[in-house]
Amino acid sequence: MDLPEYRRISHDTWQRMAAGWERHLEWMWNASRPVGEQMVAALDPRPGDTVLELAAGTGETGFAAAAQLGPGGRLISSDFAFEMVEAARRRAASLGLDNVEFRVMDGERMDLGDDSVDGVLCRWGYMLMSDPAAAFAETRRVLRDGGRVSFSVWGEPGRNPWAALGARALVSHGHMTAPAPGSPGIFALASRARIEELVTGAGFGRPEIVDVELAWRFDDFETYWNFLREQVGVVSMGIEKLSDEERAPVRATIERNADAFRHDEGFLVFPGLAVNAVAS
Repeated sequence: MDLPEYRRISHDTWQRMAAGWERHLEWMWNASRPVGEQMVAALDPRPGDTVLELAAGTGETGFAAAAQLGPGGRLISSDFAFEMVEAARRRAASLGLDNVEFRVMDGERMDLGDDSVDGVLCRWGYMLMSDPAAAFAETRRVLRDGGRVSFSVWGEPGRNPWAALGARALVSHGHMTAPAPGSPGIFALASRARIEELVTGAGFGRPEIVDVELAWRFDDFETYWNFLREQVGVVSMGIEKLSDEERAPVRATIERNADAFRHDEGFLVFPGLAVNAVAS
């Protein structure tokens, strides 16, 4: 994989995804709340701490920690996509948060000094970075002694059909290639062994790792289809680049496979499995 090209495409993707994430941010937080709340509890931020959130998107996980920091503390909400940072800024204003600083920042190359933060949060970001080893090393660099990183990645594809169905359909119709082992992507850090290798390789102690189950509920297939088109990163971009003629059979394949998750009342519920870890 050409990593500079991957970085460019990833940045452009998340710039475009920001509008959909902002439009559905309350739904997204409600669905993912078990993940974010476990991350914050594991980090255990204290009043007066400075906490950095990497790949913050619209910011909800960091905002859940902000109340614990108090007026003397500070949350640095960061993302490498400017549009995501602006969406998070608007969300913080609507929540009345005044202890948050916003930065456009790449987790692999942080514009922060050594030993400058007490904790780091990263929900579903490290797995998408072109060089996660560099990102974890940077995280270790900016953390003060005793500081913690609390993060989440996605478990194996079989436990996350909400994302896997779209990716498999694009691959089966020849519109996307299956990612090579070790390349960045939504399931790149599904292995606990890989998580431990990266974390300890960056100078952290052995991480504590837990599985967090969640569920994605959609009123109908159209709602799920729009979610895939607007909020699922590379799947969204894969679908959007297709012509109407190419898109129709991809949609039909996804809809057929999604029937396995349909309830009698017509709504869809997909299971999800996040892998959360904390290390110091």
